[in-house]
Amino acid sequence: MKLAERLKFFDASGIRKVFDLARTMTNPVNLSIGQPDFDIPEIFKKEAKKAIDQGFNSYTPTQGLQETIDLVNNLVYQSKGYKPPDTIITSGVSGGILLSYLALLDPGDEIIIPDPYFVMYKHLARLTGSKPVFLDTYPDFCIKKSALLPLINSKTRCIVINSPNNPTGNVLSEEDIALVVETAKRHNLVIISDEIYDYFLYDRKSLPSPWGKYENVVLLNGFSKAFSMTGWRIGYACGPKDLINEMKKLQQYTFVCAPSFAQKSLSVIAEADMSVYRNSYREKRDMIWLGLKDKYSLQKPGGAFYAFPRSPYDTDKFIAAALKEQMLIIPGNVFSEKNTHFRIAFAQSDETIRRGLEIFNKIAGENR
Repeated sequence: MKLAERLKFFDASGIRKVFDLARTMTNPVNLSIGQPDFDIPEIFKKEAKKAIDQGFNSYTPTQGLQETIDLVNNLVYQSKGYKPPDTIITSGVSGGILLSYLALLDPGDEIIIPDPYFVMYKHLARLTGSKPVFLDTYPDFCIKKSALLPLINSKTRCIVINSPNNPTGNVLSEEDIALVVETAKRHNLVIISDEIYDYFLYDRKSLPSPWGKYENVVLLNGFSKAFSMTGWRIGYACGPKDLINEMKKLQQYTFVCAPSFAQKSLSVIAEADMSVYRNSYREKRDMIWLGLKDKYSLQKPGGAFYAFPRSPYDTDKFIAAALKEQMLIIPGNVFSEKNTHFRIAFAQSDETIRRGLEIFNKIAGENR
């Protein structure tokens, strides 16, 4: 059987490989899973069950239920002060990434991706036949003019940003955002802003964002992380009407629509007070930071639930040492063109984090 040539660019996700390994281990210290460790609130379950019991189990309009679109538009306006020109409800933020790429990128086009990056960004670019161009943000994970401007040429179409960031937990500053917006305006580029972790913001009251500062911005977000409904596949994309309209057409032939019961469940979102979880994750962030900063080079995460320390010695040897101690972490080259760091997902119990810190301190000086 001859398979498509595009598959040669893909390997199984490094994250999935670790997940598969976790299933073979007994009681591992698992700091690899980027998923909240609390269950979805009961009010969402009840609303989804009610919708299912009432027979709301069919397709919705491709763009999403109007009530869900209205809810999203109001949330975006309340949090960012700029109402979306148009909105589509997507099958998770992942669906929004794919649809925006398909609508914006032709074969041979280039998209700038800050490095480190969420794994999907570069692989979906290659799926479209476009070229991912990596913007080095090491060591502080900020966007620098001297690194960004030389990457732009006649083939550049988009810049994707992710703040708070997976895998680093870094939050881009107002200065970072201003640089991206200024550059995009000057070169007529589209900014794709993935803000799925905006609820987990620890040291600021609001998230710096390009939304509302430039007309050619695609805002991607969703409810998976904030409300621990990762399996419900409910996200959204906001942006210019002509672009969102094309994404709606593409969704007809790909995802069709986001899950009906999940869209219905969002009607009770105003009743969900999730602040206890955000405060808990801030404490977990502080545990990681205080536990590692003396022996590891680590940028303090400002959001999300990830930390991205530098390996104290060869990363492959370090990951092997962690595995020997039954601890699962993700090597940095899963998220980067470099292999100097590793990702910790601290969306785990305090006990798991404490066990992990003991192992980190134990293996910090080995194999130098």
